[in-house]
Amino acid sequence: MLDFKSAVSSLAMIGPYYQKLLEKLSIRTIGELLYHAPFRYDNYSLVSKIAGIQVGETVSVEGKITDFKNIFTRSGKKLQKAKLADETGEISLIWFNQTYLASIMHPGTEISVAGQVKFYERKPAFLVPQYEIIATNRDHIHTAGLIPVYPETAGLTSKWLRTKISILFKRFNLEIPEFLPPEILEANNLPPLKKAMSDVHFPKTLKDAQNALRRLAFEELLIAQLASLIRKKKWIKLKSAKKIEPASDKIRTFINKLPFRLTGAQEKVLEEIFEDVKAERPMNRLLSGDVGSGKTIVAVICMYAAHLSGLKSVLLAPTEILAKQHFISVKNFLVPYGLKVGFLSGKEKEGSIDDSVVIGTHALLYNFAPPADLGLVIIDEQHRFGVEQRAAMRFKGKYPHILSMTATPIPHTIALTLYSDLNLSHLDQMPKDRLPVKTYVVPPQKREAAYQWVIKKIKSSRKDKLQQVFVLCPFIEPSESLGSVKSAKAEYKRLKNEVFQGLNLGLLHGRLKSEEKSAVLRKFKNKEIEILVATPIVEVGIDFPDATIILIEAADRFGLAQLHQLRGRVGRGNIQSYCLLFSDSTQQKALDRLSALTRYSIGQKIAEYDLKLRGPGEFFGTVQHGNWGLKFADFRDLALIKTTRTEALNLFNKDHSLSSFPLLREKVLPYTIKSVSLD
Repeated sequence: MLDFKSAVSSLAMIGPYYQKLLEKLSIRTIGELLYHAPFRYDNYSLVSKIAGIQVGETVSVEGKITDFKNIFTRSGKKLQKAKLADETGEISLIWFNQTYLASIMHPGTEISVAGQVKFYERKPAFLVPQYEIIATNRDHIHTAGLIPVYPETAGLTSKWLRTKISILFKRFNLEIPEFLPPEILEANNLPPLKKAMSDVHFPKTLKDAQNALRRLAFEELLIAQLASLIRKKKWIKLKSAKKIEPASDKIRTFINKLPFRLTGAQEKVLEEIFEDVKAERPMNRLLSGDVGSGKTIVAVICMYAAHLSGLKSVLLAPTEILAKQHFISVKNFLVPYGLKVGFLSGKEKEGSIDDSVVIGTHALLYNFAPPADLGLVIIDEQHRFGVEQRAAMRFKGKYPHILSMTATPIPHTIALTLYSDLNLSHLDQMPKDRLPVKTYVVPPQKREAAYQWVIKKIKSSRKDKLQQVFVLCPFIEPSESLGSVKSAKAEYKRLKNEVFQGLNLGLLHGRLKSEEKSAVLRKFKNKEIEILVATPIVEVGIDFPDATIILIEAADRFGLAQLHQLRGRVGRGNIQSYCLLFSDSTQQKALDRLSALTRYSIGQKIAEYDLKLRGPGEFFGTVQHGNWGLKFADFRDLALIKTTRTEALNLFNKDHSLSSFPLLREKVLPYTIKSVSLD
């Protein structure tokens, strides 16, 4: 009998090839396949006879193939044309470059097709419709209903996924045990898990799909909050940290010699951190601060304080670019005070792992044996690391003080939900010499004028202090399905040869080798590059004070929080900086959303605006999904967050170890710190 833990290879026709493709979607087990939920549903519920359909309708039709031809057009394309007939009439079906259909669409084959009816050769036709051969049981999974559309990867389509998931429900007595207590299901009007799983993949109505997704969101938030409560309880009991006793006179001297003054918020945060690290219980604090609010110098001062107490520090960053940027900054601050700073990534090593401070990527989690005198671990952009990755720094009885940092605006509700095991500090002030970045939404008709303005800015600044420019594109290569969206490689060539002739351009993206990325950034820093065309790889950690202009292509494709992060790549000096949001969208809602960035410069305000603009209850297409480890839940659904918080507290207060709820405990356990027992 199959269950959630069975390997996906247990299903027929899933060999090594498809297993590798499924792994790209993080699907290795039957359970992970079932939890791979659709991001939208195509509504093909309207079923009609051929004589009754009208051009423009989205409809499903059943009939028999009466004719099929592979046609080669003058332009060299391969066109497949079939005739579908029922008792009321006949209609054409058109596909492109799908010659294999000749082996399927034999005359007499009974099929169901679905799609929008359009004109072809002046007659109604289906262009590239969904289709399925009608089996003896006449069950439909690709047409004639609400059809799930899944996140895909190359070689793995939604149709393939639907077929495999359908087999699970139809041919196997799949065991889907309920793990939520019945009183919780009843009190919150939630469907049982087995029904939710069926309805999320094959709903009869949109209401069924919404109820199923609400159930999955509920359990996801409940598990996250229970795990957080357990982590906090166990953390409070720990008394194995090495105390950091900041020598106040030396710390004050260090601060006074900085080339800038700390803000009041930075002083307050340092007091909170120093109070934590004096205790035997390890600190577990999240430092949230807007782009450019000064989190890095807070981290540097904490590392210096650890050094004064005879302890070592580790700084962990999610990307090599960000880690390298930290390495350069930290060395500049701490080497003059006698500290040695090392660097470790998957491909590069500098200095020694026994240095006072070691900075690196996730490679530190696996290729680094923590020294006995490790006192402080700092995790930057901590939401990009999973719980188990963060926990990997705490093993063999070592529990250093943990300071997590993030520049992503976190609404209070999500902080309470996902970070209730952490103490929270917030940098809500910007340095006095920081000027807000002036932001403009640039429509297509003003694009050329914007380019000329950029050229003028660069040329006029060459005599004094060069003002550099970022050009951000969503993709590395051109996309076949989104041909109008700019890609970094193509845009680099176009701008270099047609728009910014005579200026020095560079290209940066994630497929470049580590040494190539370093070379590009070095040239940009040395002013050998005036305009850097890049992908969102520069979202965090790139700090160039002379970069004063950023152009963001297809800005409507980014979330507001990400746009705010990207905007933070400029305005890091004391020169007025600018952000130009290019968009070809004609949708007023998208343009209104972008205009919020022209009014707000504080990330928290932007997050609050986004919350109001989108509202709770948007089940599909949530841009923020994945950023916080949430797959189903929407942190803007304040009512659901509050409800699950109450239920989690009730369960936890009844039984701290959840031993009375063994199936629920099994779900929660992977999200707690594995090196700390639940019991």
